[in-house]
Amino acid sequence: MLKKGEGIIIRTTDYGESNKILTVYTKEFGKIGMMARGAKKPNSRLSSVSQLFTYGSFLYHSSRGLGTLSQGEAIHSFRAIREDLFKTAYAAYTVELIDKLTEENVPNPSLFKLLYHTLYYINENYDMEVVTFIFETKMLAVAGIAPYLDGCVNCKREEGPFAFSVREGGFLCQRCFYLDDNRIPLTEASQKLLRLFLHFNLKRLGTISLKEKTKQEIKLILDKYYEAYSGLYIKSKRFLEQLDKL
Repeated sequence: MLKKGEGIIIRTTDYGESNKILTVYTKEFGKIGMMARGAKKPNSRLSSVSQLFTYGSFLYHSSRGLGTLSQGEAIHSFRAIREDLFKTAYAAYTVELIDKLTEENVPNPSLFKLLYHTLYYINENYDMEVVTFIFETKMLAVAGIAPYLDGCVNCKREEGPFAFSVREGGFLCQRCFYLDDNRIPLTEASQKLLRLFLHFNLKRLGTISLKEKTKQEIKLILDKYYEAYSGLYIKSKRFLEQLDKL
């Protein structure tokens, strides 16, 4: 069956001397796999549209297994991402995370928009770390492991100040601090931003500037929470950490 959809390439795998297997997150069909025959050849008509991060329109033959790409046209190449090591690293983490946390053939147009806007903002020189924080927070909801951020996870008290408990899965108010001796202290800014990131429409992102202390708090929480609940090993995350040390 011949199908057409818009999608973003989130993974490429070389196959044989001249072919590529593409994993594409599409607006219409969710995550799908397709063979791009001859895409590794420089003069192939599929070469330019088979690059990682490319947002394009794809015409492909669908089957029970791997589809076959027939035609493709790039809509946005996200060229700036591929030309910058740091942008590439953040974008690679984004697409690897969405690959690991989604099943094939499960449409989710809102998730497609989230992926597109995340790559767009990375490409357009927004603060890559902040954009990634928002994406990571929203992907926790996609994975079904979102923390409780609307108040205290234990007593549901809505007034802060709060600390964050990885073990309890969300904010703890002062009256409930006794539940977790390893709770993570938070500034008021971090409390507000974590809640905002979970519910915020990324399309509406404007200029945003965070203090380094706030970034470090949010990063610590997200890293520990993913480690505790996601069960994922993300290669690109390790590379990002190495870049941070540089």
